[in-house]
Amino acid sequence: MSDQAGNTNQSADAAFEETVSSLTGFLRSETRRAGRERLVLGLSGGIDSALAAYLAARAIGAEKLHCVLLPYRSSSEASIRDALAVVEDLGAHQERFDISPLVDAFVETAGEVDRIRLGNVMARARMTLLFDRSEEHRGLVLGTSNKTELLLGYGTLHGDLASSINPLGDLYKAEIRALAAKLGVPEPILRKKPSADLWPGQSDEEELGFTYDEVDRLLALLVHERATRQAALDRGYAPELVDRVTRRIVAHRFKFRIPIIARVRGREDDFDFPPPADWRV
Repeated sequence: MSDQAGNTNQSADAAFEETVSSLTGFLRSETRRAGRERLVLGLSGGIDSALAAYLAARAIGAEKLHCVLLPYRSSSEASIRDALAVVEDLGAHQERFDISPLVDAFVETAGEVDRIRLGNVMARARMTLLFDRSEEHRGLVLGTSNKTELLLGYGTLHGDLASSINPLGDLYKAEIRALAAKLGVPEPILRKKPSADLWPGQSDEEELGFTYDEVDRLLALLVHERATRQAALDRGYAPELVDRVTRRIVAHRFKFRIPIIARVRGREDDFDFPPPADWRV
């Protein structure tokens, strides 16, 4: 191995350790700040929730991580199998809760819904159960939405986008894959197609109309480099892709902001304001 290659590997290893240290430190400090000791996670069998589980186990210990499997009757058996593999590898607590009766009761009451609306109901039913379990176990609900999904608005408001704390929200999908591989997430999860498993054969990339790899690079260009549309076109991106992605970013910003509040006071109150130094937090 050349010195240059060795230095590159060392730099990558250092970046990995720094990222893991930052994310696990975040989970520990925010859990304690909230006066809780446990984390509650909806484990789907996908790579995002698997990575969240491995980070949480490192941060607070697997014995304080409560994983909940929340299948619907049409959920893939492979997803359940992969979720159980994560639980077994980590030694975390787990329970399985079939959401079919909850979702079916909604459909019976509200009337027939298409599969997109049904998927939204499923996502919100799952989050209802996770927040219930978080109260039971005095824990915080762990978020699993990554930066790619958040920027594209690819998720259900008050469903999978909801959480108490989210360690993955500033990581693109490609970074999720790389980090998951380094942390030892089981190989079948690393290899599988990204899917919310909302209906048989559902694929995130087919639904979006582009691959995560190509959109990650474009998002980094548009969001982090603040590139213009023309700059993206000059880099070789198709106009249709650039326009489709930018439209999604603009149209779905409401999904990851607190509701817009009408102001009646003179100054702007911010729910994310830094507390005074003498506050005991």
